[in-house]
Amino acid sequence: MFNSLRGTISGGTGDTLYLSTGGVEWELVMPLNDIEALGAGGGEKRVFTWLHHTDKDMRLFGFAGAERRLTFLELQKVEGIGPRAALKIMSGINQAELERALEEGDVARLEQVPGLGKKTAQKMVLTLKGRLVSGSGKAAPYSPFGELVNALADMGYDRKAAAAALEQAEATLSAGADSVASGPGKENELFRLAILNLAK
Repeated sequence: MFNSLRGTISGGTGDTLYLSTGGVEWELVMPLNDIEALGAGGGEKRVFTWLHHTDKDMRLFGFAGAERRLTFLELQKVEGIGPRAALKIMSGINQAELERALEEGDVARLEQVPGLGKKTAQKMVLTLKGRLVSGSGKAAPYSPFGELVNALADMGYDRKAAAAALEQAEATLSAGADSVASGPGKENELFRLAILNLAK
């Protein structure tokens, strides 16, 4: 519904930041690390957003970057972690450390995050290893096929393997005489070839 907002920081307290844009002041709930990152320097800020809406509550969450929002959403795929818990985890550990801990299965480091117990830390490793994509903790390399990588990851494939399979599919298409030039047709063919590559 909302991808991002651009405006100037007008205040905030704790994990809440106020962003003024077009005569409207938005209240955004954010990880403390992200608030600190946005607070550096003046001028217009871009905040990536996610709307949480239930029968009892509606809150707009904010993030300093798209990869931080993805981390927030991925954390909620872990049993027992909701929006508030995900926010607390992201406030207690930076992106690079989180990715490294997940990739290395470092449950002890995750347990150091306030409010995070051993069982939940273990569930995080089992669920999220290989699923984060920013590369700040070398969890996964950058891939130009972001949406396709996400789709394959949602099917249960490792992100690194998915990115590699898509690169191989791209090379196959480029070498073929009947390759699809661009658009949805090419994406569909890349997706199909990537699944074949992953199945090998």
